[in-house]
Amino acid sequence: MQIPLQITIRDMPASEGLEAHIRDKVEKLEEFFAQLISCRVVVEMPHKHHQQGKQFNVRIDLGVAGHEIVVNRDCHEDPYVALRDAFDVAKRELEEYSRRIQRETKLHVAEHAGRVARIFHKEGFGFIVGLDGTERYFHRDNVVSPSFDRLKAGDEVKFIEGMGADGPQAKRVSAGRHRLPQ
Repeated sequence: MQIPLQITIRDMPASEGLEAHIRDKVEKLEEFFAQLISCRVVVEMPHKHHQQGKQFNVRIDLGVAGHEIVVNRDCHEDPYVALRDAFDVAKRELEEYSRRIQRETKLHVAEHAGRVARIFHKEGFGFIVGLDGTERYFHRDNVVSPSFDRLKAGDEVKFIEGMGADGPQAKRVSAGRHRLPQ
C-alpha cells in the first residue's frame, strides 16, 4: 500500500489482538489485490446502551486507482466475527472491481452485413458477399432465420464471421432488411 494502514477503535478498549487480526486481514486483501492504495478500518460499538447485547460496527475504506470501496457493517456481537464478515464483503467488492478494470465483461461478437451471392439448395450451402467484398461460405446448419430453403441470391443477411478450413465462413446467418449500401 502506498498509504499506511489506519486502524481506529472507538467506544471500546483498544486491543492489540484485535489490531493484529485486522492487520492479518488487510495483508490477505493485499495478497489478493496488490494495487491497493490505502486502507482505513474503523471498529466501533455505537450501540452500547442497548440491553440485548453489544453490536460491533465495522467500516472498511479501501482506496484503489480512481475509486474508493466502502464496506460498512453493523453485524455481530463478536468483533472478530464482525471483522470476518466485513472483510469477506470487501474481498467480493475488490473481485468485482478487478473484473471491471480487466474488462472481463462479456464481449459481444460483431455482426456483419452482406448479400447472398450464390446458393445451392440441393447441396445445402451458399456464399455471402460482405460489405468488404469478401466472399464467405455458409452451410444449411448455419442459417438461423428464415429457413435455408427460403433464402435466395440477392437476399440481404447479417452474420458472424468465423474461419473454416478453406477460409472465411459465415455463421448464424439471418435474413432481413439491414440497410446495405447499393
